[in-house]
Parts: sequence; C-alpha cells; structure tokens
Amino acid sequence: MARANRHHLPDCIWHITHRCHKKEFLLKFARDRTRFMFWLLEARKRFSLHILNYTITSNHVHLLVKDNEDPKTIPSAIQLTAGRMGQEYNRRKGRKGAFWEDRYHATAIESGEHLRRCLVYMDMNMVRAGVVKHPADWAFGGYHEIQGNRRRNRLLALDILAKATGMHSPETLARGHREWIEEALLMEDHQRNEAWTQSLAVGSEEFVRKVQENLGVRGIGRSIIERGDACVLREEQKLMGAVLTPKIEL
Repeated sequence: MARANRHHLPDCIWHITHRCHKKEFLLKFARDRTRFMFWLLEARKRFSLHILNYTITSNHVHLLVKDNEDPKTIPSAIQLTAGRMGQEYNRRKGRKGAFWEDRYHATAIESGEHLRRCLVYMDMNMVRAGVVKHPADWAFGGYHEIQGNRRRNRLLALDILAKATGMHSPETLARGHREWIEEALLMEDHQRNEAWTQSLAVGSEEFVRKVQENLGVRGIGRSIIERGDACVLREEQKLMGAVLTPKIEL
C-alpha cells in the first residue's frame, strides 16, 4: 500500500511504478487487470487525477500522472486504486496478506523530449518482456487511447499529454506517438532502463537540480549523473549498473 504524502512538487509529471508483493504474478489474469483499470478510472473521477499513460503487467503497474495542484491527489488516488484492488483480490481468492510492495516508486519526468521517451518506454514494456511484438497487441495500456481507438471509459488526459510532449493536439500526438513507437521497434534494443524506474528525476541538468533542491533534506546525498543527453538524480552511493531501490513518496 502506498503511504501518505510527505513531499509535493507542484506542476510535476511523475512516472510511478508499483510492484505486487514479492513480485508475485497477482495480475496475470485479464479479469484482475480490468479491475485495476476500473479503480484507476474511479480514482481519476474522485480526485481529478490527470492520467497521461499507464501499463498493467502481470506483476507490476506503470502510471504516468500529474496532480491537479492538490498535494494529496496522487497519494489519495493510488491509495484508492491499490487498496481496493488488493481487498477485492484477497476476498475473492480467500487470500490474506499484502497485495503490493510497501511503497510505490515515483520518478519526476521533465516535459518535452524526456517525457516522450518515458511514454514510449512504458508502451514498450510488454514488448521487452517478449509477451507481444507491438504495443497495439497489449490491451492493458494507454497505446490504443492515445491513438484514438478507445471511446468508452477513457482514462487519459490527452490534451495535457499533448501539451506536455510538445504536440499541438491529441491528433498530432497520435501521429507522433506512432512514429516514436515504430522508431523504437526498429532499434531492436529493448533493454530495461533503470533511469525511468529507479531514479528520482530524469531530464535536463537544470530540471534535475531543481527537483533535488525542492526535495530539501531528502535531496542531500543524491548524485546527478549524465546518461546520454539526459541527467538522472540517483542515490550517491549507487552505481548505474547496480540494482537500485531508492524510494520517494510524493
């Protein structure tokens, strides 16, 4: 279960990952993934959460979200979604114990090019896992909605996503999104990139330093590492190739 909010960075986009307890495949059936989507929709309605993308796998979820300037929006939305999902599953299965890892992980993502890369990274999740050959083949993600193929129970704030990625409208976003995905498929390099899932912030040096400063004492001891044309805010003592588990609560 996600714990209470302790820090809020206004007008920021977050890539959130939340894993099932002990990485168990508790979301392996379509029924359970559909229920997660139902509660995600409820969270959007109740808390005015801006959902920009999502991917639901068999043992973890990815969310790309932005709050509505209320510091309680994101933690309240995740508490509802994760809590109700776990309660329903345990009741139906006659199961006891935690459904989720203790805390979700959140990475601040800079708008523009870095956000576009994160968007594609999320969509390519099940391709990396070898489950599908194209994001369009996985029903439990934001790909189809970004492409305008979903008419009911829509989750995504496409106007906000379009603006944040530098596109003029959801229509131009859809065209650009198709091109970004095709380019990623042609590269045939679908390795897991811990920058999106294990760091505290990804973006330009100016953006990452701003996040570090806004974290206050929680930013002390963190290192800013250049990775390609992006900067990453990491734990000071960790190496880029290591298995990292820094945690941040929004």
